[in-house]
Amino acid sequence: MSRIERLEGAVVVVTGASGGVGRATAVEFGRRGASVALLARGEAGLEAAAADVRAAGGRALTVPVDVADPHAVEAAAERVVSEWGRIDVWVNCAFSSVFAEFGRIAPEEFRRTTEVTYLGFVYGTMAALRRMRPAGRGVIVQIGSALAYRGIPLQSAYCGAKHAIVGFTESVRTELLHDHSAVAITMVHLPAMNTPQFRWLLSRLPDQAQPVPPIFQPEVAARTIVQAAVRPRRAYWVGASTVKAIIGNRLIPGLLDRYLARTGYASQQTGEPRPADQPANLWEPADRDVDHGAHGPFDDRAKARSAQAWASRNRRALGAAGAAVAAAALGAVGGRAARR
Repeated sequence: MSRIERLEGAVVVVTGASGGVGRATAVEFGRRGASVALLARGEAGLEAAAADVRAAGGRALTVPVDVADPHAVEAAAERVVSEWGRIDVWVNCAFSSVFAEFGRIAPEEFRRTTEVTYLGFVYGTMAALRRMRPAGRGVIVQIGSALAYRGIPLQSAYCGAKHAIVGFTESVRTELLHDHSAVAITMVHLPAMNTPQFRWLLSRLPDQAQPVPPIFQPEVAARTIVQAAVRPRRAYWVGASTVKAIIGNRLIPGLLDRYLARTGYASQQTGEPRPADQPANLWEPADRDVDHGAHGPFDDRAKARSAQAWASRNRRALGAAGAAVAAAALGAVGGRAARR
């Protein structure tokens, strides 16, 4: 697989970079000294995110783009190359969706969610590979979710798109392996995150939407995403809740069906009425004129660290340490036996 030797000076593209996980990821790359191209629709959010990247120590380029438009994505990639000469890392993170029962989602809303959340990844991957294959290097990072493996109620459009990304990415990976390509493609699957999406996605829920606890800050995801760019592997899982959801669905999917049917509605709502004038970014960006930042409204409940994510990022070191401890223990046992 390809390796990015150092992030300082690397050219990174992040879609969905104006808010949430995309923004936190762009800032984390900036902190490592990367040049970060921020792709999103909301101009106010983009400009504020670029300022955050520069403050962290990186270079920033804002590129307003709707990732559902393949020609616009291609033009955005071309602009990055014309400005900075190449693309080393491409992070697909942009999405939109609808909080509603399936029967209350209009066909055009489902289509639009799929175009942004699934086809946006397809078009981003196409644009990245057009530059990376000839260069013989590069890493594509797909931002997935526990919901890519375990569907839940009220999010059929999002779950469907995330499931599709897994199948698409696996197919592309096998083609890269067949060609002995040095380009790597990896996935990072996330738990519930404290992002602005719960205040700007189209919602038909009676109450305000919320992530299913436990909730993590977007910086938890960002650290693993940056790690995935430097040490790409097939997939990273962030958070113990992600591990439980994916493994649980493999072992007891029917039981989870019934559990989520019983609990999935209430756990995704705060109990507070949803404002009638809440913005909906499905068709227009919610941060065109107002910056919403990286964090959502759940700072008081969100975790800033994940022991599981840390262990996942450092599994080689932990494995080596475990082997050293085991060897020392065996040596001690052998020494005692020899003295008997």
